[in-house]
Amino acid sequence: MQETHLRYLHPLSDRYASREMQEIFSPARRFGTWRRIWLALAESERELGLPVSDEALEQMRAHLDTLDLEKAAEYERRFRHDVMAHVHLFGDDAPAAKGIIHLGATSAFIGDNTDLVLHREALLLIRRRLVRCVEALSDFARRHADLPTLGYTHFQPAQPTTVGKRATLWIQDFLLDLEELEFRLETLRFRGVRGTTGTQASFLELFHGDHDKVDRLDAAVGRRMGFEESYPVSGQTYTRKVDHALQSTLAGIAVSASKLGHDLRLLAHLREVEEPFEKEQIGSSAMPYKRNPMRAERICALTRHVITLAQDPAFTAATQWLERTLDDSANRRLSIPDAYLALDGAMVLVENVSRGLIVNPQVVRRNLEEHLPFMAAETILMDATSRGGDRQELHERIRQHSMEAARRMKEEGADADLLDRIAGDTAFGLSREELTALTDAHRFVGRAPQQVARFLETWVEPALARYSDDAAGIAPPEVHV
Repeated sequence: MQETHLRYLHPLSDRYASREMQEIFSPARRFGTWRRIWLALAESERELGLPVSDEALEQMRAHLDTLDLEKAAEYERRFRHDVMAHVHLFGDDAPAAKGIIHLGATSAFIGDNTDLVLHREALLLIRRRLVRCVEALSDFARRHADLPTLGYTHFQPAQPTTVGKRATLWIQDFLLDLEELEFRLETLRFRGVRGTTGTQASFLELFHGDHDKVDRLDAAVGRRMGFEESYPVSGQTYTRKVDHALQSTLAGIAVSASKLGHDLRLLAHLREVEEPFEKEQIGSSAMPYKRNPMRAERICALTRHVITLAQDPAFTAATQWLERTLDDSANRRLSIPDAYLALDGAMVLVENVSRGLIVNPQVVRRNLEEHLPFMAAETILMDATSRGGDRQELHERIRQHSMEAARRMKEEGADADLLDRIAGDTAFGLSREELTALTDAHRFVGRAPQQVARFLETWVEPALARYSDDAAGIAPPEVHV
């Protein structure tokens, strides 16, 4: 048996999350980012007059991704310190820089600034996922904008809507998520060069008391790493409220995806809408006929994990003592990557399902027609009254017909015969054909088709145009069935 089969494998990396998201949180990306931040620090320190040679910088640039992680592990076993292990490893690869790597810095300088870089990269990937999901759902909404369907409140039959209008509710949630995600990206800042407790004392010492150079160093390192601003103050770490805010945003996206997943599961039960189903896919080991909505169920499962994980950074931020405690470290190693990987896996599924949704129009029509005559009672009453009937008498007659039709449906399993009953009642003076015309489903969906068209034109299309290049930047998702 292989050694890997005797060790725990994380389901998020083994089954659910995309390769793109896994790469962001991989050791190679993390430690490669450490080296880039060390390079940015060295370049900025040289720029401000500290003794950093050209050779040192050249060697550092040449070895940003030549990572011997086995040797790093050996160093860590010796030093019992991950950052110092990589300081020594980088020094082996860039010997001319050995004396200046990490000059004035702390472990939090490397770890926290890297975490912010990875947050940003992961948020950008989630944004691309979101845009692609909106794109897929908008195509679905456009195709089915006019298809009447039974609406539900409390999962009880309610006024009709259209299949496309219902899809706009999912899209709108995702657009709200996109707005919040954009805000998080716009306001994400760098920790910068802050020193052991955030006072910048070590850097002030390096620059012989020159406060201006310390400020310029902080700004220069941030710019080199793609950040225009740093958080104005810090303890040893950037405030853990940042993690809480970002993971709350991820949880918000998860809420939207879970709502869609639950809706699809209900619609699958009604057999009105089905998720894609592979030719040889097995729905149940015991019941061969089943087509379980397993992808929608998996969306709900993964998003539940993301929503739950939002509690971790809340507790972490709430319990950081004074300038810093280390009880955040192990928790953040678990909760931050898990939140992104789980949400990534869920959004891959959302896109896959949205692009392949199957609508069964005849089932939609049959379910609607079963209930529509009862909902059309007021329309029928008005029409019959306009023909000279007594409104109060007709109201009582239609009430009795409705009660009897409903009783037969519930007690005898009979089809709805309300229209036939009304057609046979001479007090109404309406033929079966006239009643059928009065209960045309399109008369009862209000402005749903127009709302779909306007929503797509006014809200969705501008958003998709704004992020068109962004959405094209990733390959179509691969899904484990």
